[in-house]
Amino acid sequence: MSGTDQFRGLTYMNKIGHLFYVSLEEVMGANGVKALLRLADLPDYLESYPPSDFKREFPFEAQAATSQALHTMYGPRGARGLEMRAGRVAFNLGLREFGPLLSVSDLAMKLMPPSMKLKIILNAVTQVFGRFTDLNPHIREEKTQFIYHITQCSNCINREPQPHFFLARGILEESAAWASGGKRFTVEQCSCMGQGAETCAFNIGKEPVATE
Repeated sequence: MSGTDQFRGLTYMNKIGHLFYVSLEEVMGANGVKALLRLADLPDYLESYPPSDFKREFPFEAQAATSQALHTMYGPRGARGLEMRAGRVAFNLGLREFGPLLSVSDLAMKLMPPSMKLKIILNAVTQVFGRFTDLNPHIREEKTQFIYHITQCSNCINREPQPHFFLARGILEESAAWASGGKRFTVEQCSCMGQGAETCAFNIGKEPVATE
């Protein structure tokens, strides 16, 4: 069994699968998602997306097949843009779903210094995906950046090995922007298990990107 084949059979909570497709629909339209699902050979989701419940039934393979279909339909650059936009939408939709559960509120965040806000929201994202998926993530803080690690990656299954988990990158970018009141931070995937790395990891800068 290859390194990424071991992730077959792992799952996300249905609610996260539901948010995934709703977010894609937001950026490419309902008909676009239907065409995507046909290409990904996921007919079970054509008439209804995964239910918005807490059962762990949305398979890693479905996320990987959907992402691969995006790359086939739109090419690497187009798929990158769509997945990152969907990730940003998914964060904002997910915040309404999971924010109260994690006691993350606008009021509480406004009272904290920026660096603490960023740390708290990244830890909250890690907690959600650790609790409700098999991604088994963790986050490490360094002097100038945070490093978000995924130790069981759905996006690596049956894919060309390269750092292209743009959906996760979009979620992390939007979480940092939300914590800072709209400022943008550098987020880059720096390693991929499909290429033999121990984790799929993302560097998240602690300082916002300067804008002109």
